[in-house]
Amino acid sequence: MSSKIAVLLYRGNIFLDMQDETKKTTFGAGCFWGIEAAFKKLKGVISATSGYMGGHKENPTYEDVCTGKTGHAEAVEVVYDPQKITYQKLLEVFWKIHDPTTLNRQGPDIGSQYRSAIFYHDEEQGNIANESKKKLEESKTFKSKIVTKITPAALFYKAEEYHQNYYEKHGINSCGIKY
Repeated sequence: MSSKIAVLLYRGNIFLDMQDETKKTTFGAGCFWGIEAAFKKLKGVISATSGYMGGHKENPTYEDVCTGKTGHAEAVEVVYDPQKITYQKLLEVFWKIHDPTTLNRQGPDIGSQYRSAIFYHDEEQGNIANESKKKLEESKTFKSKIVTKITPAALFYKAEEYHQNYYEKHGINSCGIKY
């Protein structure tokens, strides 16, 4: 994480204030509409953007991804303030809002684009995500094996504008995401 320094002058004294910048992470948990809505509700989340990650086609469209041939997952890029919400808390929400034991499926949505995935943006996130998954498996919270893939983040492609804030725009939740 990078930091910036703010120089503050107070009563003739100079103070240096280290200010942490935002961080980002990306999650795939089925249909991105519900994932985006769930993360936007959290204090400390600055933005949640629907898009595509983890595939081989450059600049995929929704129609491309829906074929299942691009390798992309529907994903949400989450920008957050680590001073207000931890990565661990984001992972807790991720595990709760979908079923990480169903391969390439969430609710009625079927296909590799609906896979459960954590795309980490630095080594620390990767380690925390893997440890979180391990603890969840050991807890036996789920009867079936967790199939979530944890991989380094790749290029994120923002989904078309009509997919952004979909739940807010339409007031429906057709994804089966629990939040």
